Amino acid sequence: MSHEEPIEGQASTSVDVKEIVKQAISEFVRGEQQKAEPAYKAELQDERKRRESLELRLNQLVEENRKARALAEEADRSSQIRSELQRLGVAKIDLAFRAVKDDVVRGEDGRLAGRGMENKSLQDYLASFVQENPELLPARIAGGSGAQVASKNTTPTPAPINLNAIKPGMNKDELDQIRKEISRLASQSVYGS
Repeated sequence: MSHEEPIEGQASTSVDVKEIVKQAISEFVRGEQQKAEPAYKAELQDERKRRESLELRLNQLVEENRKARALAEEADRSSQIRSELQRLGVAKIDLAFRAVKDDVVRGEDGRLAGRGMENKSLQDYLASFVQENPELLPARIAGGSGAQVASKNTTPTPAPINLNAIKPGMNKDELDQIRKEISRLASQSVYGS
């Protein structure tokens, strides 16, 4: 029986030692975690700040991209409207553009059409607009009330000027005749008469 007691005592001692070692290790690990915890928290804060700044920059880039696409779409829309107005022969393109620009929208299929006329093309919409507003087209008849009539010269047209004939010491009458002819040609090219 004397051998049994030490065995029980040894077993209880070995259990106590294991428990004490476990407690010591867990306390050591807990202490190390507490020491490292401020560093982890600081690193997490830094990561959070970096992530937030990247998200902010990404949102800014997305917004810039959206604005750039909107500007490009508006430029394309304006260009198509102006070129179609020009093709239709509109003389006052800027005036016509300002009149129709708010009524032209992009349809679901990506094509431009008049507001409320999505089944009509841009060309059809602008053609009907130009027909309804003929004052945007160039005048058909040159003239009308208040128009100046070009006077017709009753004098015969002199012979063309020969530049080689102009020389220093020319006769004054010939020089005056050349000056008048140059003046007449200049007024013709300016006034188109």
